[in-house]
Amino acid sequence: MSYCIQFVWRIFAAIGTRARVVFYRMQGVQVHGRLWLRCISIPRNARSICLTGCSLDHGVVLLSHSPGRCIVISIGVGTYINRYSIIDAHLSIEIGARVLIGPYVFITDSDHCMVGRARISGAGMVSVPVVINDEVWIGAHVTILKGVIIGKGAVIAAGSVVNRDVPPFAIYGGIPAKMIKMRDAS
Repeated sequence: MSYCIQFVWRIFAAIGTRARVVFYRMQGVQVHGRLWLRCISIPRNARSICLTGCSLDHGVVLLSHSPGRCIVISIGVGTYINRYSIIDAHLSIEIGARVLIGPYVFITDSDHCMVGRARISGAGMVSVPVVINDEVWIGAHVTILKGVIIGKGAVIAAGSVVNRDVPPFAIYGGIPAKMIKMRDAS
């Protein structure tokens, strides 16, 4: 009996994914390949988002602040973004192929301008692109700040705040994130 219930649940989950893909395509999201989408949120500017064969779990939020048609958020093939993660892009956030992103991760390419003693709320934003290369693993509750480039195969430990570039195959952790060690070649 349990197998039958699982089978029926999977059919309904697949139908829900297909419906969400059609809905977001109609909103203007560029969709390539097969996607797996749970209940995600794209509150505005869907035309500036490109999803290619990725999986986005329940509660993922993709925020694009660009009103134009240029791609601001790009997520590659085989990438999995876990529950309640937020991608907040003003300029450009590019996530490569086969990236694993844990739950409650926050990735942003912007920060508030802090010039002198001017009001922060009216000072505007400073944006620098973020690039996460292929096969990166990002643990739960990680924050990735503007201008960061994470090299291929890097690992970011849970709870870290990444505010500088991470070389390929490095393991980083802490607040702010620092190199723990390099991954072995084996």
